[in-house]
Amino acid sequence: MADLTKAEEQQVEKSLDEEVEETPRTLEADSGIGCEGDSSTSGTVHSTENEKEVDSGNQDDRAKRKNLDPEDEPPKKVRETGHGQTVAAHYNELQEVGLEKRSQSRIFYLRNFNNWTKSVLIGEFIDRVRRKKSDITVLDLGCGKGGDLLKWKKGRIKKLVCTDIADISVQQCKQRYEDMKARCRYNEHIFDAEFIQADSTKDLLSSKYNDPDLRFDICSCQFVYHYSFETYEQADMMLKNACGNLSPGGYFIGTTPNSFELVKRLEASETNSFGNDVYSVKFEKKGEYPLFGCKYDFHLEEVVDVPEFLVYFPLLEEMAKKHGMKLVYKMTFREFYEEKIKNEEHKMLLRRMQALEPYSTFGDSRLVSDKPDDYEHAKEFIKDGKAKLPLGTLSKSEWEATSIYLVFAFEKQL
Repeated sequence: MADLTKAEEQQVEKSLDEEVEETPRTLEADSGIGCEGDSSTSGTVHSTENEKEVDSGNQDDRAKRKNLDPEDEPPKKVRETGHGQTVAAHYNELQEVGLEKRSQSRIFYLRNFNNWTKSVLIGEFIDRVRRKKSDITVLDLGCGKGGDLLKWKKGRIKKLVCTDIADISVQQCKQRYEDMKARCRYNEHIFDAEFIQADSTKDLLSSKYNDPDLRFDICSCQFVYHYSFETYEQADMMLKNACGNLSPGGYFIGTTPNSFELVKRLEASETNSFGNDVYSVKFEKKGEYPLFGCKYDFHLEEVVDVPEFLVYFPLLEEMAKKHGMKLVYKMTFREFYEEKIKNEEHKMLLRRMQALEPYSTFGDSRLVSDKPDDYEHAKEFIKDGKAKLPLGTLSKSEWEATSIYLVFAFEKQL
């Protein structure tokens, strides 16, 4: 995908910033917020020459891990009527698939890569909190079917509250927790948990907790927050639920689409849509990007096919200040990967989770994509002598899909 010219980038930024100037005074935001972006549509590559050694003799364990690490299904959020009902119904109707079918999925590595990103993000902030205290309490805002339960178990937290708009998903999350608890060995620790079906963009969650005075050390909101940007009131309520019961020094972490990247790709398109065989995004029109209610239809192969809303991150940052939050960092998925892969533990986790597809020029393995140009970046990387085989990568189509996202972290001020 061709990058925009500097002039075109400035025009995109200008159109979004003009909307900030018209934001209601209740936002208490500056009107001259800048906008950043990173096209990041070239493939990620990583040498996996030791992968066989890491996984040798552990085929059964790997299968168990793949069963225990549920799919990276961006959870379900928004309101219970209208758009929210559509979103909740979509995720409620998603069927669980078996291990064999999951491993044959066109987006098997993409979903594993997203899951790795979440694992590293969650692990980092559990470690940050544990430097200050041992008993950690977490709010999983948009828990879905329980895709992150194992991450919280591995993080040895004390208490977890799971909430989601989709009632069937919450039931499945609770059952998954009960199954996990039943599998625990004698004296093996597992956190206490409570489960709440609610629309976090409209309902005040603190009134639904078993303990209304409950305080959290971490609120995790993975692939969810963009559903709240239908209106200012909904986005603000979601923030209140995420941050209102955080302890001082607690963290609000998450993943969400990068609005600048979405608009940049849209403006570079000849139509009001863009994408490939893995994902597609369709806006109602080009050139007009209201701060709230800027709806687009998002489709991800086999997983998502629902409307979402553009989240202008500088505005989110300003809104978060009202709730006592300060930005720790914001990174595109590419930036996050390039930073975290320097850590050997993260690199080993990448291999164990099969987050990159093994690739070699010998044609000795079946690839998830049969498009000729989907691995050109890997071929060039090998040709330049930058890697030993097998090489770990994502197909170009998958990388274009995952690189529309960013990770973020806020800290509750003392």
